[in-house]
Amino acid sequence: MNRAARLALLLLLTPAAASAAMPLAIQAGILYPVSGPPVREALILIRDGRITFVGPAADRMFSADHQVITAAVVTPGLIDARATVGLSGLLNQPHDQDMLERSAPVQPELRAIDAYNGGDPLVTWVRSLGVTTVNTGHSPGMLVSGQTMVVKTSGSTRDREVLQPAAFITAALGGAGLNRAEGKAPGTRAKAVALLRAELIKAQEYVRQRALTDETKRPARDLRLEALGRALDGSQRLLITAHKAPDILAALRLAKEFNLRIVLDGCADAPLVLEEIRAAGFPVILHPTMARAGEETENLAMDTPAKLAAAGIPFAFQSGYESYVPKTRVVLFEAAVAAGRGLGFERALAGATLEAAKILGVADRIGSVEVGKDADLALFDGDPFEYTTRVTATVINGELFRDGPR
Repeated sequence: MNRAARLALLLLLTPAAASAAMPLAIQAGILYPVSGPPVREALILIRDGRITFVGPAADRMFSADHQVITAAVVTPGLIDARATVGLSGLLNQPHDQDMLERSAPVQPELRAIDAYNGGDPLVTWVRSLGVTTVNTGHSPGMLVSGQTMVVKTSGSTRDREVLQPAAFITAALGGAGLNRAEGKAPGTRAKAVALLRAELIKAQEYVRQRALTDETKRPARDLRLEALGRALDGSQRLLITAHKAPDILAALRLAKEFNLRIVLDGCADAPLVLEEIRAAGFPVILHPTMARAGEETENLAMDTPAKLAAAGIPFAFQSGYESYVPKTRVVLFEAAVAAGRGLGFERALAGATLEAAKILGVADRIGSVEVGKDADLALFDGDPFEYTTRVTATVINGELFRDGPR
């Protein structure tokens, strides 16, 4: 009995559940699980928001309570490793622009989750292009601008949608963290590093005093120093934006001096300091592949992802932050260009899925199509990196979204 006949028999024997509650059976012409080799004529079964089966369709029957979806190509849901969507909104008006607070140069206590709007149309737009998870939050522009969160793009901030409510503290060295135009500190690179070093030293002393057994000698709570204290003890990593080689090296020196766990962000000059980055052992969330070169980013190039891969440096793709509408790039397109500039299809896909999940610390739940993981998928009508291909649907925690053109 062929597969179609078996399914027809099951439809007769099994009562159908209500459509909204149906588990999913996704039939793919080709599946790229990322954690393993591609599977042709594949089947992915989903129930209660988790993947319950992955493999050749011929190997598995499924009950008729599944809603059947077909797609030419299926990949893990895409992960944007550095974004501001949800804090920067689609309208580009003051009321939906919460990605940067300019009142002070060091504000690590600002939490993305307190400003995130999952219902903004910009979140829906990136979801329509296969992005199911974002590491989003405060943008570069101040020395320490706030925190990020890792959240799914389903449009809510329910507990299962928020993978990390406080993922990174964001800092910026070089032009992204200077206040030269305003004539305020920090106005130079040396001042920026000195100011950040001074704040970390204050946080060290604050943590020491808060641990005193004599409560009368403990200082009052300070949210800013508490946040930096988490960076010092490694419970919250620093995401440091640095494009020029001197700024990348300054970030590495600070990490060594204070024993910090950091991730490098941007890194336009990465090819100039590949050995230093590799020796430090920190991953990179690379600038958008198609970002425009100039000033701090004058050395960025579309083949930098391939150079990082060749050097054995873990990296992921990002949309970053744009100051103009629609306020974000899309990692699908950034990865596609990198694939054609020496990186290759599979490594480019990994940089927008599993490698991003590993860098963000959420690979136990997302980033690949495996049994037991969250059912986060992107469905395409052709090669995901082909310009004319469309995203036909996304799946987040087993929920089907059809946001794009039919």
